[in-house]
Amino acid sequence: MTTTTKKSAGAEATAMQERIIATYNIETAYPLEEAAAAMAGEQSSGTFRPVPGETPELLARYGARVEAIEDLGEVAGGPSLPHSRPPASAGPNPRSRRARVCISWNLENTGAILPTVWSTVLGNLFELRHFSALKLIDLQLPDAFADAYPGPAFAVEGTRRVTGVYGRPIVGTIIKPSVGLAPEATAEMADRMIAAGLDFLKDDELMGDPPHSPFAERFEAVMKVVDRHADRTGRKAMYAVNISGDLDAMRRQLDIIEKRGGTCAMLVLNSVGLAGVVEVRRHSSVVLHGHRAGWGMYDRSPHLGISYIAYQKFWRLAGVDHLHVNGLANKFCEPDDSVIASARACLTPMFTRTDRPDIVMPVFSSGQSAVQAGDTYRRLGSDDLIFCAGGGIVAHPDGMEAGVRSIHEAFEAAKAGIPAAEHARTHPALARALESFG
Repeated sequence: MTTTTKKSAGAEATAMQERIIATYNIETAYPLEEAAAAMAGEQSSGTFRPVPGETPELLARYGARVEAIEDLGEVAGGPSLPHSRPPASAGPNPRSRRARVCISWNLENTGAILPTVWSTVLGNLFELRHFSALKLIDLQLPDAFADAYPGPAFAVEGTRRVTGVYGRPIVGTIIKPSVGLAPEATAEMADRMIAAGLDFLKDDELMGDPPHSPFAERFEAVMKVVDRHADRTGRKAMYAVNISGDLDAMRRQLDIIEKRGGTCAMLVLNSVGLAGVVEVRRHSSVVLHGHRAGWGMYDRSPHLGISYIAYQKFWRLAGVDHLHVNGLANKFCEPDDSVIASARACLTPMFTRTDRPDIVMPVFSSGQSAVQAGDTYRRLGSDDLIFCAGGGIVAHPDGMEAGVRSIHEAFEAAKAGIPAAEHARTHPALARALESFG
């Protein structure tokens, strides 16, 4: 179904490039056209009753358009989510159908303002009684957003330049235990792992500015270690220190990072929000590491929420340089195919223009070790990634130094096309990792 007027294919394609386009999976007992129209009306100029001022001309310009409906068939069993209300005409035993629906909005509805777009494509439509399932699958934005937002400042190439790591994945860790370590203990762990070849380390998302490890003390202690090893090797490990908090605190902590020569700040995206990330990017000249803690509430249900394909586009525009994607055989519920699709999305340009690249570095984490390294490299088909192993490094039976070496050795084997088990015959750290974590 489409309400567009007839025009040439080229003109229609150009017009669509200037619109915000969202694709959803829906489940409804209403006729599909009626349900899709309810979505479009709720999220633009329409109401449930005609109102003064809602002229045909206004609706034609500002009303959301249903561009396409793909019928995916009838649903077996009852509704997937509670509290939907079928139409009275459906009778005592209503049957629901699933469909993929594409809706578009005039850019004039929102302007190039990401929070307004979020409200438009992820707003009240999730509460409409028509639906027993509704999920945003993809989002396309006009080039105007690339002009309005800074986007990633470092991304893949900048991260490699800052760390001095080329031709292989960046090997990282998450400081563990997540909470409880004093700054001196954190710095001691960093010292041992950087000496063994660690490229990147980050705070856990639960570590902020607590009494037992104040931000400024923890950052200074770790940076002394980072600088000492940089003087020795000529290559500076990246420390993603967590600054997630209110805006004034984040600005103060960014100033500390930059004056001290730090290279990265971590943001818990769902905690600080779009406006927070945009403000930090505009205030900051360091790499921004985006952690998606809380992601499961958006995507775990196939019947509700937002896909990562759509979700990550908001944060890339807002300005993060790294985005978490879970990892293969991870400790969570996400399937491997979903993880790889998320990582590939991070490395896929959002816009057709080439004057400002907008890809970001995917970060593999969550229960990772040398065991998953080879499959990660092979399945992604790229070494443009950060591979973060917490317990997979810190809990290595021969010590965290051996844990770092085991990750490097696993990627060496993968790049050379050698099975990890074969490479492990002459690399004890890898052998012990495969034995312990496999």
